[in-house]
Amino acid sequence: MPTAILSVSDKTGLAAFARGLKRLGYELFATGSTLQALQDAVVDAQPVSDLTGFPEMLDGRIKTLHPGVHAGILARRDRREHLDALAEHGLREIDLVCCNLYPFVDTVLRPDVTFEEAIEQIDIGGPAMIRAAAKNHESVVVVVRPQRYSEVLGALNEGTLDESARRRLAAEAYAHTSAYDAWIAAYIRRDETNGFPAELSIAGLLERPLKYGENEHQKAAFYRLGPDPGGIGGAEQIQGGPLGFNNIQDASAAFQLVMDYAEPAVAIVKHMNPSGLAVAGDTATAYRLAYECDKVSAFGGVVATNRPLDRATAEQIVQIVTHVVVAPQVLDEAKDVLARRKNMIVLAAELSRRGLFDYDVRSVPGGFLVQEWDRAGFDRTACKTLTRRTPSEAEWEQLGLAWIAVKHVKSNAIVLFKGGAAVGVGAGQMSRVEAVQLAVQRAGDRSRGAVMASDAFFPFPDGLEVGVRAGVTAVIQPGGSMRDADVVVAADAAGIAMVATGQRHFKH
Repeated sequence: MPTAILSVSDKTGLAAFARGLKRLGYELFATGSTLQALQDAVVDAQPVSDLTGFPEMLDGRIKTLHPGVHAGILARRDRREHLDALAEHGLREIDLVCCNLYPFVDTVLRPDVTFEEAIEQIDIGGPAMIRAAAKNHESVVVVVRPQRYSEVLGALNEGTLDESARRRLAAEAYAHTSAYDAWIAAYIRRDETNGFPAELSIAGLLERPLKYGENEHQKAAFYRLGPDPGGIGGAEQIQGGPLGFNNIQDASAAFQLVMDYAEPAVAIVKHMNPSGLAVAGDTATAYRLAYECDKVSAFGGVVATNRPLDRATAEQIVQIVTHVVVAPQVLDEAKDVLARRKNMIVLAAELSRRGLFDYDVRSVPGGFLVQEWDRAGFDRTACKTLTRRTPSEAEWEQLGLAWIAVKHVKSNAIVLFKGGAAVGVGAGQMSRVEAVQLAVQRAGDRSRGAVMASDAFFPFPDGLEVGVRAGVTAVIQPGGSMRDADVVVAADAAGIAMVATGQRHFKH
């Protein structure tokens, strides 16, 4: 008679799976709460102590760490000496292990959790049992996800659980324990200030496979960081078709941008760069101003707002083709309006939470780069006026808005701001002067009286002079160029104000 051990924290589908195993002739052994759940469901199962000859002890810390379990899992069926050893000690072969781990992640995400409570949710016996079964997967079936129960039962019944299927289950088992350990390590080192760890693992939960990646020939998938990460990873989809790789990237860029503003803000993003951005007293006005920044590029873009999406704003959005709309909340009054464009994806996303994997991660061939997120905002007190003329209060307000905006534009980046709205954006240019030229070109006459933000210093006065000729009255930039003095002389000659933040906002 084949033997199965069941020890699960997630009881989803457990009773049905156990009944299926019983129909296939398995004798079931279970631990603690799993045994109780089976007994409550009137499924015949024995305590795992019947295998070990030893009771659970130390408040359940010791249940399966015993040769009566691990010898039966690890014994190779193709080695006579292994089977003889089992027989000599009166141990039986274990043919299936169904196990998932203590809810460590759910526990540590509780705002009031104590360190002691978290530590008690570190599973020891479970990972050891899973890893043992996965190592000996040619003889032992290992199941860690309730979503596999039906598939496994069907394959066992039909005799189709072949080597390939067993390897897939084993790989999933190791991924399960690896992700679990990654969460534990991240939690324990969460307060460290000694830089980055010598080894870093990041645990993601598959949210959905994607139709393709940036291009149709690239396979892709979307993973989220934890069960409730907020941000795009935790967004609720209100309507529309499946999200694509580029949809997710653009929605993320737009959402991060508007959430950096305290005032009602709307951004229109295309290819990870804002084509329009504005703040106003309400989102309907902000959308109109953002749209006017670049009406051509707004077509087929992604719209984000940092306030609940209302009917007045939705009425404007549906006037043109928009691929994705994202807001902290979508009001019922807006849903009927948005439904006019059934293919438009609408997401409700809360502010992302500062989780245990709070990194900006980018892959490169052979490795990946990790950095802190750029959460720097605008700090007027840290700015230094470089020119004879200081900005007026109205200019200071626009400079602050522009400085936040330029942080979200690909380098080299220039943003012209006027009346609470971006009026010209120069993004991703190889030279800063060309970025200014592009921003000025897009702004047209609206550049008169605008302020200008640059994500890095002006290496020469030429970029500044392009802005001056277009009518820019004030400039904000990090400073720090070897030719800062030349740039300041040019600004003074034009009678404009220029301030340095001492902090750049490169974004590649």
